[in-house]
Amino acid sequence: MGNMQSNPIGIFDEVKSQIRALLNLAIDQLREQGVIPADLSTPDFVVEHPKARNQGDFATNAAMMLAKPAGTNPRALAEAILNAIPANDVIGKAEIAGPGFVNFTLSEGAWRGALRNLLDTGDSYGRNESGEGKTAGVEFVSANPTGPLHVGHGRAGVIGDCIARVLDANGWNVKREFYYNDAGAQINNLALSVQARANGVGPDDSGWQDDWYKGSYITDIANDFKAGKTVTVDGADVTATGDVNDLDAIRKYAVAALRLEQNLDLEAFKIGFDNYFLESSLYSDGLVEKTVAQLIDSGHAYEADGALWLRSTDFGDDKDRVMRKSDGTYTYFLPDVAYHESKWNRGYERAITELGSDHHGSLARVKAGLQALNVGIPKNWPEYVLHQMVTVMRNGEEVKVSKRAGDYITLRDLIEETSADATRWFLIARKPDSQLTFDIDLAKSQTLDNPVYYVQVAHARICGVFRQLKERGLTFNAENGLDQALDLEDRAAHELILTLLRYPDVVAAAGRDLEPHTIAAYVLELAQTFQTYYNDHQFLVDDSNVRDARLVLALATKQVLANGLNLLGVNAPEVM
Repeated sequence: MGNMQSNPIGIFDEVKSQIRALLNLAIDQLREQGVIPADLSTPDFVVEHPKARNQGDFATNAAMMLAKPAGTNPRALAEAILNAIPANDVIGKAEIAGPGFVNFTLSEGAWRGALRNLLDTGDSYGRNESGEGKTAGVEFVSANPTGPLHVGHGRAGVIGDCIARVLDANGWNVKREFYYNDAGAQINNLALSVQARANGVGPDDSGWQDDWYKGSYITDIANDFKAGKTVTVDGADVTATGDVNDLDAIRKYAVAALRLEQNLDLEAFKIGFDNYFLESSLYSDGLVEKTVAQLIDSGHAYEADGALWLRSTDFGDDKDRVMRKSDGTYTYFLPDVAYHESKWNRGYERAITELGSDHHGSLARVKAGLQALNVGIPKNWPEYVLHQMVTVMRNGEEVKVSKRAGDYITLRDLIEETSADATRWFLIARKPDSQLTFDIDLAKSQTLDNPVYYVQVAHARICGVFRQLKERGLTFNAENGLDQALDLEDRAAHELILTLLRYPDVVAAAGRDLEPHTIAAYVLELAQTFQTYYNDHQFLVDDSNVRDARLVLALATKQVLANGLNLLGVNAPEVM
């Protein structure tokens, strides 16, 4: 197992490959011996974890798949395969089960080598190079700068940020991107709302429009604008003129003020971005007009009823779509096509967009527009991750309003009432397309019913063991611990090691499938598995060999918990 330290895939993937190679060698030998026909090709057998843990570490159906075409009994063939497997240091024990399955238990040396790899790689354990340095763009949050970020933005933020983290752990060069819709009717309504407040007009007064923004933050912006305050956002100063009749000046100041507030919310949530892309730049830089020209040149656009249409039915859409209306304005999906083409032109081999589920209807037409450009964009590009709504509960009742925002709970509300760690955990812990209930009382509780608290306590508990080790003047030799015979008959130890060594494969799958919530499920499982081991074993015993062996498992667990929590953007505290 010495070559595991450079493995770019995952420890268990490598072990499976090694077992598969040994089985192929055995099957080749059986052909030479005439046990199976020489012209019988090797079937695509599986090597996987058995459903029951007491059936070994891996199992294969190779004998069962070969038996019928070979005209032999599967159990007899399984026995022949086992006898033909070359000597190796990977398989510790092999047994035939059921109608002809073969169960493998890894050798103690294989386990020891894997644990040594874990400790040697440390913070890098679980990382791989499957992305091969390619660029992935992850667009998320992308909130209109019309108000404070709400809980839905928070869920989008942590999902997008964790996707970026797991892609980075899989070797991708990740670019985090925020798309600002800084043009259109909503921005105009923002400016009109601030102007009305600046003139002393509120939601209960005549002249107030239903689609204007009512939160108290609008009053704050109006007062700051009249006071001539300056906002610095993304390195640029925007100073209010104080002229309540200058709607353009109000719009510019209000957008800057809300962009700054959103940036502060995201900073408190431990989220940052590499690129901020303004929708207005699509027009000022001529990208929308360029996209229209490309679609016309490609032959997939046509004029009808005074409007310009995209023949999106050519690409699987249920009907053709208007791109430019008869009044000369563009429909919303055209700038989306132009924006995503800019991602392609910026070299994003993988482009992921995280959105609320209410955007589902627009995805097909955007992809149709990208295909219609005829510039080589793959059909499955970009990738979309959609999240469902979040229901916030306190004292068993749904919470719907915020003093600051007026009609929704803000992200800042949740962070201030619970913590950034708890908010991130609860918003990432479930699959994005599932409904999510955020229980404020549970998130605040310092009990083992709170999953993030449970995981953080496990990490802090291990740190405490090592502090006690030092306080008592005891020694710890990790190399000696690795060299000691691991008691694989100890079920709790075996389960803990097995769980630890699954981590690289969990990270690889999370990056491949864009499912960072599986990291949260994994670290909770690891914390629970360690707790079972902790309950059954004393660590600071007098026997140095036993002490070293047990502390090695504790140290490995501490490392993997920290690595997993880092991918979630959650702290791994040393003291709780």
